[in-house]
Amino acid sequence: MVSFIIRVLGNSLAIFAATYLVPGFVINGGTKEYLLAGVLLGILNFAVKPILKVISMPLIILTLGLWTIVINALMLWTVDYAFDFVVVQDLTALVWATIIISIVNIFISATTKVVT
Repeated sequence: MVSFIIRVLGNSLAIFAATYLVPGFVINGGTKEYLLAGVLLGILNFAVKPILKVISMPLIILTLGLWTIVINALMLWTVDYAFDFVVVQDLTALVWATIIISIVNIFISATTKVVT
C-alpha cells in the first residue's frame, strides 16, 4: 500500500513537472486535480499497462523498447480523456509530456528501491 501511495505521489509530481515544462500540456486546477490525475495514471499503469505490454511484446522487441513510449502515451491520453481538467493540445505535447513523466517515474522508482 505504501508503494502505491509513493507511485501516486510520484505520478502527481511527474504530471506537475510535465505541466511546467511542456507548453501544450495543461492541468486546470490545483493539488486535488494533480492527485486525481496521479491516481488514475497509477491505476492504469498497474492494471492496464502490463496487459498492453504483453499483447504488444513483438512490437516492443522490434522497436528495441521504443514502443513503450506509445503505450505510456496511450495511458496519458486516457487520463486526458477521463478528466476535463487535463488538456493535451496536440500530439507533440502528448509525446513530450509522456517522456517527462516516464523519466520522473524512472527516477522515483530507482530512489524508492534504494530506500526500501
